[in-house]
Amino acid sequence: MYIFISNHRSYNLVDSPDKAFEGGKAIGRFQAMLSDMPGGPLFETIPSFHDIEKRLQTFNLKINEDPVGRAGSVGREIDDVLQRAEEMKTILKFGKEGKIPLRITHNDTKFNNILLDENDNALCVIDLDTVMPGYVHYDFGDSIRTVANTATEDEKDLSKVRLDINLFKAYAEGYLSETGDTINDVEKEYLSFAPKLITYTIGVRFLTDFIDGDHYFKIHHELHNIQRARAQLQLVKSMEEHYGEMQQIINKLT
Repeated sequence: MYIFISNHRSYNLVDSPDKAFEGGKAIGRFQAMLSDMPGGPLFETIPSFHDIEKRLQTFNLKINEDPVGRAGSVGREIDDVLQRAEEMKTILKFGKEGKIPLRITHNDTKFNNILLDENDNALCVIDLDTVMPGYVHYDFGDSIRTVANTATEDEKDLSKVRLDINLFKAYAEGYLSETGDTINDVEKEYLSFAPKLITYTIGVRFLTDFIDGDHYFKIHHELHNIQRARAQLQLVKSMEEHYGEMQQIINKLT
């Protein structure tokens, strides 16, 4: 049985800082309310879901296998992935070193998993089947990937794909208004890194599936996965261009 939530709204694209702020509040409140949940760790619904080390291992395996002969056609995208690979292991490294704790996270925080009321104020977070152990950066990063992207996840025209720094700022303000007292200094310091990590991770998964012959993601045409991968990698590049601004925003808010 579920509680029915009437008069709600959800959005695939965010068109205002107010909506971004409310989305940040919703995810921040969700994490803050679970920060002191008693008992042992939750069951890992999808093992290694955001584990970039294992995603890269699979990626390299599929490049070497090249099961459908596609790897040669995506050399530029493969290079984009490989040149960033070590940097993207930062959050896992901090977790192994004990600098950031493993928490209860949602792990699928795209904006349409946040319900707003008729006045576009945050109501709640939905789609809870991936709630499991994770790092706060996974939720913050995946939210920014969809909240602050000026285009859709599979945009073909890469000139339309970029980070909206104003939407990033608004979401971060909402998020930290709820989590500021519950996350540690290292977690806060690397919030600006989180969107790069998760956008990169999704790009790697799309590219891996394309090279493997499109077995995981549902596609609408033969080039759908490579189109998705290119859009995600383009968004990573835009985030890199804005990284200094993103860090400044987080520093001012914390």
